[in-house]
Amino acid sequence: MTVRPSRRYSYGMHAAVETAGAPTIPTGDVAIVVRGLGKCYEIYAQPRDRLLQSIFRGRRQFFQEFWAVTDLSFEVRRGETVGIIGRNGSGKSTLLQLVAGTLTPTTGTVTVAGRVAALLELGSGFNPEYTGRENIYLNGSILGFAREAMARRYAEILAFADIGEFVDQPVKTYSSGMLARLAFAVAIHSDPDLLIVDETLSVGDEAFQRKCFARIHELRQRGTSILFVSHAAAAIVELCDRALLLDQGELLLTGRPKEVVALYQKLIYSPPDRAAAVRRTIVEGTVPASAKEPQTQHDDVRAHVPRDDAEFDPQLVPRSTVAYENRGAEIDDPHIETPDGRRVNVLVHGDEYVFVYGVVFTTAAASVTFGMLIKTITGVELGGGTSAPFSEAIAHVAAGSRYRVAFRFRCLLNADTYFLNAGVLGATADGLGYLDRRLDVAMCRVKIPARTVATGLVDFDIEPSVASAA
Repeated sequence: MTVRPSRRYSYGMHAAVETAGAPTIPTGDVAIVVRGLGKCYEIYAQPRDRLLQSIFRGRRQFFQEFWAVTDLSFEVRRGETVGIIGRNGSGKSTLLQLVAGTLTPTTGTVTVAGRVAALLELGSGFNPEYTGRENIYLNGSILGFAREAMARRYAEILAFADIGEFVDQPVKTYSSGMLARLAFAVAIHSDPDLLIVDETLSVGDEAFQRKCFARIHELRQRGTSILFVSHAAAAIVELCDRALLLDQGELLLTGRPKEVVALYQKLIYSPPDRAAAVRRTIVEGTVPASAKEPQTQHDDVRAHVPRDDAEFDPQLVPRSTVAYENRGAEIDDPHIETPDGRRVNVLVHGDEYVFVYGVVFTTAAASVTFGMLIKTITGVELGGGTSAPFSEAIAHVAAGSRYRVAFRFRCLLNADTYFLNAGVLGATADGLGYLDRRLDVAMCRVKIPARTVATGLVDFDIEPSVASAA
């Protein structure tokens, strides 16, 4: 089948795709239509075979066909976030490049409505000899923005990327983290109708990752469609409305992220002699029986780690903080302490800590309570608390009053980086509402004993017991 190439390319950064061959045009709430999509590569055993192929002009075949993706068909609605999951070599990145327009399909059609911002590979879309500033304007012109339009966005892009004076240095001198920062900043400030992300968010520190995820949530709320590839199953479950499971270039399953991820994990962890059967049951729509996995005996798994191992890392500072409009109260100096008052942000799993902040009331307030919340890098709310039930709120707070708020908690989180919110709730002219609220106002990293058996995000103090049945 002959397929007309995409009408616009951006060399990996952005593309408006309209691949022909009797395409289905997105209408209504549909943002992407993929029909019978396939991509085939010619694999030559040796360089001379390529020359022979050109000489014989198709009368003989000197290559083997490799289909990276085969007969894919699906749709994505406007405002929908779709995760794509699969083992290495399953065709995920190829699919994203076909949707972005940086690859031409061998068969089938891709039609996308609106502007596309694609983060496919580090540095794609950038001229390495140009400075960061020059590349910002270059990518703007590729997207069809006039220089004046990019100039209006420039300050926001630079603030989000946070690469300082390096913006005037050639991109070839950037680290991978700096390159990811600039690429993501340009992409999200292009007002995309579709954002394509291929593992790019795994680059950079935790604070920048959190800022990226927070911005992705904003785009979702605005109605931007998102295609998201990640090997992190938790991110697929947390971020996506729907998930696609690819294997060997084929679309095996589409459905709820939690269910798709569970079957994906069952597939990749199946013994070699069971993998084909598991794959077949997924395609046929039946759930295979749970595979029994070997267990290991653990002795003394909960080694004690003294509390004084907690530390303070001055580099662990959130850059995604959002402050609500002040309505008579101001939150001040939010931080984590040990019970004896030492400020820390690198916590030891299993120990107790105190989340502390001050509040100054600039006007009188009524029915006042205070709160805190702990979240993951992707923004999943893990848990928190309030200072009192609403029925026991502070009835009246005078203007000029100062309070010290402290939430004592035991760190049962597993090793990762987390963010905290702080809030003051009280009576307003519109009813009960926030007098002040700060999102991502503090961050911490958790380290755990080397011999723990806990998995996931939270330690439920599980005590395994394994005995021979023979």
